[in-house]
Amino acid sequence: MSQPDTEVSTQNMRKVALTALAGTSIEWFDFFIYGTAAALVFPTAFFPEAMPEMVALIAAFGTFAVGFIARPVGGVVFGHFGDRVGRKAALVTALMIMGVATTLIGVLPTYATIGFAAPILLTLLRFAQGFAVGGQWGGAMLLVTENAPPNKRGFYGAFAQAGAPVGLILANLAFLAVLAIFSEEQFMDWGWRIPFLFSIVLIGISMYVQLHLEDTPAFLALQKHQAEQEKNASLDQENKLPPAATEKTRSPVLEVMRSHPREIILAAGAFLAVQVTFYILVAFVVAYGSSSAGLGLPRQMLLSAVLISSCVQIPTLFLSAAYSDSFGRRGIYMLGAVLGGIWAFALFPLMDTGEFLWIVVAISGGQLFLSMMYGPQAALLAELFSTHVRYSGASLGYQLGAILGGAFAPIIATALWGTFGTIYVAIYIALASLITLISVLMLTETHGTDLHET
Repeated sequence: MSQPDTEVSTQNMRKVALTALAGTSIEWFDFFIYGTAAALVFPTAFFPEAMPEMVALIAAFGTFAVGFIARPVGGVVFGHFGDRVGRKAALVTALMIMGVATTLIGVLPTYATIGFAAPILLTLLRFAQGFAVGGQWGGAMLLVTENAPPNKRGFYGAFAQAGAPVGLILANLAFLAVLAIFSEEQFMDWGWRIPFLFSIVLIGISMYVQLHLEDTPAFLALQKHQAEQEKNASLDQENKLPPAATEKTRSPVLEVMRSHPREIILAAGAFLAVQVTFYILVAFVVAYGSSSAGLGLPRQMLLSAVLISSCVQIPTLFLSAAYSDSFGRRGIYMLGAVLGGIWAFALFPLMDTGEFLWIVVAISGGQLFLSMMYGPQAALLAELFSTHVRYSGASLGYQLGAILGGAFAPIIATALWGTFGTIYVAIYIALASLITLISVLMLTETHGTDLHET
């Protein structure tokens, strides 16, 4: 299929990119406030008081992990939906689910009120969050990459990626504001709920996407191509000729698993280091730094350090993505994996100083190097798959990497720290970086791929 003659205007491309950024930012805000609350609030709010601190923390991070387990499920369901019905429809549905689930967490009764029903309901709502994120990323990523000019696909794809650090910044700002306004007792009692209730904004953004954005040229061209195939098949039937096969005869998820298994596995491996490093930097270090078993530092200090590091991440993310447009995706990605694996061994010695400056340097260094991977990732994954299975393939690779890397990273890091010390947490990050390096090395360079081909 040839590329459509009509190119997306610069003005419309900016609108698409900024809308994707807004949607993913609030979506990730919803996902990340759960991680912050899991480190600060949920061990005492949703689990028995008699439970030891370390056990309650691991249990809270266990509910955190449920969101990642749900992400591949969301990737499969929304991938099928997005490849069949359209990128926009899948994205709108995912945003709506996230907005409703997160708002409900904000009004959920605690363990003191309803007992064991509280962690059960919390886990179900976390599953809904993960299910929504599993579908959201593919829709937002394809909305920008399939609309973008080929020579700026990495740069515009970074707008979907930037939603993660922007959402993290918003989540930390929300908790810092609540911590500043309310007393410790008020925060633990009900103040933590306020950031969750803000997620109702996401429902408004989903309606904007539905009413003001068109589906991507690549998907519209695919629909036209499939309609022509169906018309030809109908004519063949009328003329009593053997019917021709069409792309819609097989489920997109089953088709991509049959035709691109290698790409899915390597895409998951490429994402592993990003996820392991990121969730250790934004979830585990807050628990490690603030707990009495760790450094015993003020929560505000650690949240501020994570906030500053996320601000460092954003420009690096765009610069890395733009670099990949000129020089290819793989080189900058592999460099980020190598530097991130090395930096892991500086992370905890810098944090253990207890000095705010060095804690900021420690977390910012990790964020900077993972951005060298995360920036070009949207373009890289989009370019690995053909149009009729792109949503399914990219989502499966991304979400499998998320569950293998991010789901259990805080739990594994906590267990390694408690049993062997933080040096083994650094080794864990380094091993994930090595797997990512090998995975990207085994992928072919995708820079310059025509996304309008089926």
